Amino acid sequence: MPDQEALDALRDTARRFAEAEVAPRAAELDETEAFPADLYRRLAALGLLGITVPEAMGGAEAGVEAYAIVMEELARGYASVADQVGLVELLGTLLGDHGTAAQRARYLTPLLRYDIRCAYALTEAEAGSDLANLRTTARRDGTGWVLDGEKMWIHMAPRADFAAVLARTDPAAGHRGMSIFLVDLAAPGVERLRAEHKMGQRASPVGGLRFTGVKLGADALLGPEGRGFHLMMSVLDKGRIGIAALATGILRNALEESIAFAKARVQFGRPIAEQQAIRFMVADMAKDLHAARLMVRDAARGMDAGRRVTLEASMAKCFASDAAVARCADAVQIHGGTGYIRGVTVERLYRDAKITQIYEGTNQIQRVIMAREIFA
Repeated sequence: MPDQEALDALRDTARRFAEAEVAPRAAELDETEAFPADLYRRLAALGLLGITVPEAMGGAEAGVEAYAIVMEELARGYASVADQVGLVELLGTLLGDHGTAAQRARYLTPLLRYDIRCAYALTEAEAGSDLANLRTTARRDGTGWVLDGEKMWIHMAPRADFAAVLARTDPAAGHRGMSIFLVDLAAPGVERLRAEHKMGQRASPVGGLRFTGVKLGADALLGPEGRGFHLMMSVLDKGRIGIAALATGILRNALEESIAFAKARVQFGRPIAEQQAIRFMVADMAKDLHAARLMVRDAARGMDAGRRVTLEASMAKCFASDAAVARCADAVQIHGGTGYIRGVTVERLYRDAKITQIYEGTNQIQRVIMAREIFA
């Protein structure tokens, strides 16, 4: 794991990139829903994709704390960009930990260079928080498989080159009957469904995928047959730390925007920063930012030390995302009518924050997990 000097250097690299390359384009990307592939290629060149993936596989091998630091810095610039880095991190972890040498050569190496794009295809109409209702199936066909089913709200579905798809291979075996398949999205039988227009994080595309008789080779199976659910779950603690760090970055941006606005905005002959009502809101924002960052870093350091951090990761994700939504609402309030206008940073931050309470497990599910861990 990197020492503090190395972590600081990585933070500075991510911060400079976010300030110079990401933040100036955030408003335009939000408005147009454009996909900034050029930013991701530059992130790859800087070594900011696959942060925890071993160096021998093309990653930075810098650890989970480093990943959290980068996610916060990039999200301060624009959450959609951080979200893409998080997606690559999760797929990179799955491929690095469970892929064959051939799968890593075909998918992981070009993914970390950002020569190809990935999707993580779990969610279905009746299988969001409740993956027991998963209906996508893969049945054996000679030495290979045939994939049928439909996924919805899949991050990067409109633009990905391949997807890690969770499917049932033994319908009678419950969670033990699910497997992961690496599916090229240009294959016959794959249909991209409509791209959704989202409330926030609008430059991070989401859409559906339909699989109709898609023929897969035996080499499409990622990890052991029947272990797909467990492999997907194995990356969720890291994923929740990443989303918690992303939410922390959004909150940090909201705090900075609010301080600057409160100092500049004059009402009743003095800056509103001198009004106690405003000062208390800003104080609460700073308090929650500090607490969220500490929770994120604690969970990340625990994972780097090899500890099971399911409780800490769920706490961090739940707290940071709830705080981001609540305090971005305060940021809009501090800005008054200005904060409600499209194109104003805090209006976008408020929209960008909301999804952090939903993806990587809703905050209601996080409370279920926390209670289960506490009473175990």
